[in-house]
Amino acid sequence: MLLLSDRQRRHCLAVLVAFHIFIIAASNYLVQLPFTVFGVHTTWGAFSFPFIFLATDLTVRLFGKGPARVIIARVMLPALVISYLLSVMFEKGEFRSFEALGDFNLFVARIALASFMAYVIGQLLDIQVFDRLRRSARWWVAPAVSTVFGNLADTFAFFAIAFHQGPDAFMASHWVEIAWVDYGIKLTASLVLFLPMYGLLLGWLSRGLLRWGARPSQEGV
Repeated sequence: MLLLSDRQRRHCLAVLVAFHIFIIAASNYLVQLPFTVFGVHTTWGAFSFPFIFLATDLTVRLFGKGPARVIIARVMLPALVISYLLSVMFEKGEFRSFEALGDFNLFVARIALASFMAYVIGQLLDIQVFDRLRRSARWWVAPAVSTVFGNLADTFAFFAIAFHQGPDAFMASHWVEIAWVDYGIKLTASLVLFLPMYGLLLGWLSRGLLRWGARPSQEGV
């Protein structure tokens, strides 16, 4: 863990909050775009959301779980509002015009609410698991295990709230299948692609922050 000045900490948290909001909004839009691969159903959102767990795990590793929880608290409401507005204007991949904002959209509202709940559940679980394991001698143990449990909780909380008996007949009928496929893709992408990226980013950010004036605490990174 690194010791930062107040200015450095505020700057890092602001960047991470913006990144979380961007990924959540993008994922909520992409989850409306289903496709079939090898005969199973999934959505494009499965490929974007693992970035959130990558950012969260790096935050806990470098700054501790307190700042990670601060990020979640700051992200929740803006992400909910932005996700709703963006998804209403671009429902199912088509631009609906700004006038669409004048009518309440239950389908999109459920997606935004589901994202809100799933994000909180998944990220808090991810932080708790990661924080317990981050002192392991093997750097990859904490991000790997936290990703398995965090993605599982996030994925099924999201799809159950968003699509169970919802107005979209296709998603209401296939949400369990899509959730499992979505989880499988997230897990594969996280462990095969994002875990090596995590190791590279951890080293790069640690060196960069040390040059920026941060100091390692007695716990180290």
